[in-house]
Amino acid sequence: MEWWQAILLGIVQGLTEFLPVSSSGHLMIAKELFGVDSEGFLDFTVLVHFGTVLSTIVVFWSAIWALLKGLFKFKWNDETDYICKIIVSMIPVAVVGFFFKDAVEGLFGDSLMIVAVSLCVTAALLFFSDFASSPEGWVRENKHRNGISYLQAFIVGIGQAFAVIPGLSRSGTTIATGLMSGVRRSEMAQFSFLMVLAPIIGEQLLDVVGSVKDTGNFFSGEISTLCLALGFVAAFISGLLACKAMVALVRKAKLSWFALYCVAVATFIFAFGR
Repeated sequence: MEWWQAILLGIVQGLTEFLPVSSSGHLMIAKELFGVDSEGFLDFTVLVHFGTVLSTIVVFWSAIWALLKGLFKFKWNDETDYICKIIVSMIPVAVVGFFFKDAVEGLFGDSLMIVAVSLCVTAALLFFSDFASSPEGWVRENKHRNGISYLQAFIVGIGQAFAVIPGLSRSGTTIATGLMSGVRRSEMAQFSFLMVLAPIIGEQLLDVVGSVKDTGNFFSGEISTLCLALGFVAAFISGLLACKAMVALVRKAKLSWFALYCVAVATFIFAFGR
């Protein structure tokens, strides 16, 4: 991997982690377009994911700090309720991660055709979520504590569990399922981004532990330290911008525009992919 490839791939990861267009799918597409070797690419993927996790923490630091302060008052309050709903949302992806991760990875592999199909599914979810939350749709304002119920949190968690499939956007799936289940736009963006922090960190730590068991090192050494560092910084900076932009877009803009983009990328893969 060259240094410029690391920067571009880091930017791709940072932008697409928060936009509802699938970061894993776009990383696979960019890897093929740039001709990057597969050796050591898992190390790079782990590090750029940590870069976007850090950007999420920075953007939502005030909210995270408020939740932690409320939690350590050791009484049932809005913050404790919100954290419990985040934990409920993580149950489906934890089940998939612990019991079916290898089966899912073996089933779907690295095929770009799978990415294309999943992008079409993402597009459909985004389109229907826009319709559901429109005046003509079926969603009506709810009065649940913190704007989301435990059932809605679990439904959003199911969406996140399906997002382990390459090309199925984690943010797009969670936001879409939340909107379709009745969560207000103003509440969904923050919940969607906070609920994925622990699963992403856990997933990447498991990959690091697996690498240590296999090689005895945190990283395989196939990719230079410079490229890893540049990819991390690029993912962090672009992630900051994308995260802030996506919060504003979920609250005000139509997600159907991202649906059209997903369809366009999928069409390109169907036409020229392999």
